[in-house]
Amino acid sequence: MKQWISLQAELGNFQQRRAIFIFALKMSFVAVIMSLAIIVAMVFGLSWFDLLPLPVLEAMRFGVLLAWIIGGTVSGALAVWAGFSIHKLAVSRAEFELLSRTDMLSGLLNRRAFTEALNQAGEGASLVIFDVDRFKTINDRFGHASGDAVIVTVSRIFSDAFIGEDVIARLGGEEFGAIVHGGDTAERIARVEEIKERIAEYPIAIDGGSVKITISAGIADIGRDRKTEAVYAAADKALYLAKTLGRNRVMHERERLSQVWHRCATEQEQEATTDVRELQRYVQRM
Repeated sequence: MKQWISLQAELGNFQQRRAIFIFALKMSFVAVIMSLAIIVAMVFGLSWFDLLPLPVLEAMRFGVLLAWIIGGTVSGALAVWAGFSIHKLAVSRAEFELLSRTDMLSGLLNRRAFTEALNQAGEGASLVIFDVDRFKTINDRFGHASGDAVIVTVSRIFSDAFIGEDVIARLGGEEFGAIVHGGDTAERIARVEEIKERIAEYPIAIDGGSVKITISAGIADIGRDRKTEAVYAAADKALYLAKTLGRNRVMHERERLSQVWHRCATEQEQEATTDVRELQRYVQRM
């Protein structure tokens, strides 16, 4: 019984009051059956030793009546009391679980909850890591209250933009994470670009006026055989490249690779040009 009650509380079945009365009814029925079994054993035992003051059938009827009235009523009342106690425990547990998975300032999921969602994400989705550009400057210039206002406003825009299967969370500080579902990679990138533009055009109310901010984003695709750590690292590197190239831009991991290839090609061209010039100088000296 103890294990069953613990299991019900663990599963959260007692969060609804209807479950309490169903629990009480079950417990009453079990108590009556157990009481009947005990009464039957007592009746036959007393009858065996000629200590029963009533005929066996009369004693059985009387015992059944007492079992239903006393056993059912008492056990039912106790079960209702226990059910409400478990109900409070289940509700408190659910509220605590919600708080443990929620970022208090933004109201979004926190890093722990986001990591769990990312581990469960399947193919056909992209991981996006956002970063508010020059956030430290906002805090230093306008104060931390203004910085909090920026976080709250950006979080609200994200909440309106990422709906349905999408997941949005505040990872910490000015960094946010999103798991974007639906469409192909190009369509998901277009959605992120649209959100970036929306934030750039939105005036955020702060103490003494308003401010406009920009965000940068790095995107990596989630694959069936791709580890979560690899996806996160790719998105983080794409974000770093977006910040390096001037901020207020969205970079996909493929663009990161193309940038690397372009840089390598440029360096090779420069090295080749240098070699040609040195060769020309050598020929001229001859």
